[in-house]
Amino acid sequence: MNSSNGSLKVVEQTLNQTQEQLFLLLDPSILTNIQKQFQTFSDPKVLEDIKKQLRPIADPHIFADIKKNLRALGDATTRADVLKQLRPISEAFEAIRVEYLGRKGIFAQMFKELGQLAPDKRAKTGQNLNALKKWVSNALEERHNELKALSEASIIAEEKVDLTLPGVYHSLGHLHLLTQVQQEIESIFLHMGFDVATGPEIESEYYNFEALNIPEDHPAREEWDSFYIDDSHLLRPHTSPVQIRVMEQTDPPVRIICPGRCYRRDTQDATHSPVFHQVELLWVEEGLSLANLKYVIEYFVHEFFGAEYEMRLSGDFFPFTEPSVQVHMRSLGSSDWLELGGAGMVDPAVLAKVGYDPEKVTGFAFGFGIERMAMLRYGIDDIRTFLTNDLRFIEQF
Repeated sequence: MNSSNGSLKVVEQTLNQTQEQLFLLLDPSILTNIQKQFQTFSDPKVLEDIKKQLRPIADPHIFADIKKNLRALGDATTRADVLKQLRPISEAFEAIRVEYLGRKGIFAQMFKELGQLAPDKRAKTGQNLNALKKWVSNALEERHNELKALSEASIIAEEKVDLTLPGVYHSLGHLHLLTQVQQEIESIFLHMGFDVATGPEIESEYYNFEALNIPEDHPAREEWDSFYIDDSHLLRPHTSPVQIRVMEQTDPPVRIICPGRCYRRDTQDATHSPVFHQVELLWVEEGLSLANLKYVIEYFVHEFFGAEYEMRLSGDFFPFTEPSVQVHMRSLGSSDWLELGGAGMVDPAVLAKVGYDPEKVTGFAFGFGIERMAMLRYGIDDIRTFLTNDLRFIEQF
């Protein structure tokens, strides 16, 4: 520790002394003195005296001593801080280069005065002046290279990583369980040849209700408990409007799933939430029947929940499907049927509304809650858990 402190002191003293000596070379009296001796440059002794005055720029040991003592500093941060003090020295060398070798420097001025010398002195003085200029230029170039090397050492000192130290662990985030489940559902249906379609979450009454065979005076509207934005626009209570938009723009056959966020004025409890996620499926083509619907749902149940599950359809009513069914499933050997969601054949009135001929094409649709799929699969008993941001829950999946 004492050795390191001693080396630090030596380095700082050398830097301070070097900086002081360099600034002396910029003293106007020294520059004036060199110019005054110009006419005697033909005398080699005069040149040697000038070189002694300029010794700080030619001393090869300055930076060598600094570099030697830097190695003795154990702390890389201390080395980097010390090397930052080289900037004023680098600036001093640049100022010297400009004052001595620049276009308006003293050497340029002395070369202009060569013509005023007697012919017998002019050649020798010019020769020695060239030699002195070259000596100064070479010395400054050498110091520049040494400074550059020390600067690179400074960067290395700052960026050095001790590979013997244990690494710092940074935990990585991952997709939320609902996103994982949605992406898996999408993947299953994509492999079956369906496309993923999306649409706006703020929809008009037409796309939310009227296009789905729910006119203004239909009692089914009251069941949706909708969030209205204005008199004719609301947050969608289901993703069915996406189906209407796609059918309006696409001729049969249509094979899509519509995943997304939905909103209903449900009182939040363990099984209800005013914000939830839904995935709906629509297939419209010639010759489809309820048997095709049953096959697609059964395939999905086996892919998502496992081959040990079975499903069944039971009669129900929805304004936009006819006939309508509820989908239930259970594990083999269990007596309890679990509700998955609603389904059915697309009502002919809905097909006619988008310009399809219900005499030529038929279709079926179903809608499942993504939260419900996750709850059934992973045994989660409270839908509110998905939105609490509790890491103890999130990190399980």
